[in-house]
Amino acid sequence: GTQIDALTDEELKNQVEQIHLFAKLNPMQKSRIIESLQSKGHTVGFMGDGINDAPALRTADVGISVDTAADITKDASSIILLEKSLNVLDHGVVEGRKVFSNMMKYIKITISSNFGNVFAILAASAFLPFLPMLSIQLLIQNLVYDMAQLTIPWDNVDEEELATPVKWRIRGLLKFTIFIGPVSSIFDIITFIVMWNVFSANTIAEQALFQTGWFMVGLVTQTLVVPMVRTRKIPFIQSRPSMPVVLASLAVVLVGFTIVSTPLANFFEFTSLPTSYWFWFVGIVIAYLLALEGAKRIYIRVTGEWL
Repeated sequence: GTQIDALTDEELKNQVEQIHLFAKLNPMQKSRIIESLQSKGHTVGFMGDGINDAPALRTADVGISVDTAADITKDASSIILLEKSLNVLDHGVVEGRKVFSNMMKYIKITISSNFGNVFAILAASAFLPFLPMLSIQLLIQNLVYDMAQLTIPWDNVDEEELATPVKWRIRGLLKFTIFIGPVSSIFDIITFIVMWNVFSANTIAEQALFQTGWFMVGLVTQTLVVPMVRTRKIPFIQSRPSMPVVLASLAVVLVGFTIVSTPLANFFEFTSLPTSYWFWFVGIVIAYLLALEGAKRIYIRVTGEWL
């Protein structure tokens, strides 16, 4: 402690990272050490149970105490351990990183799909004599798709994502949107061109065919975005989603086929699709998944990040 007092704040900042053990410290000296570490960019945790630890607990980013500590010490703490084990903290950190990672999955999956839809609708409005999709059709598509995303909080998280802390970066979201979002838009426009030219769905009388075709491509590609975006690895081969995510995704695809292939189609103003459509459908979906995986690889190589 006396050696700490002999150092100026600047001198302490320069030496604090090289020192592994501090002893015989008063409350003010503990706070100075924590502040010095914070000034070097560290996130600092402090553990104590005595009254003289209260100032340091308040200064630290994470103050840790025990259930038997003094009341003033517990009031100053961020975390109060009810068990006599630091493994509780380790498990808490892992669970926190899982929650954050799955939250980022949801945000980026939503961005990658919604950006494409919005841009595609704006582009289609410039040349279509009818709406590319009716309001009720958009609503049912989003409702079914959102139900699948409800399982993301229970998804598996890659070990690499749990190894290091990740911070919230709004700039990273903007880069992701600009780079990945247009992939969906491109394949929506390709679908428009196919429906317009190949299937002659280019008049008001044939608008139901156009809308049904885009509904199916949009629903399935949005659903398959989930396993593609959830990991920086090759999906299903190097990283597998949890069973709830897989089952929910399959359920969405099944519901989509049910809607357009049963009497429900009349309620949503859909129509039956020709057999040849499904060959184009499979080709567009596969091409989209390959393009998205390629864009993901380039994005990771350029930015060094994914989730």
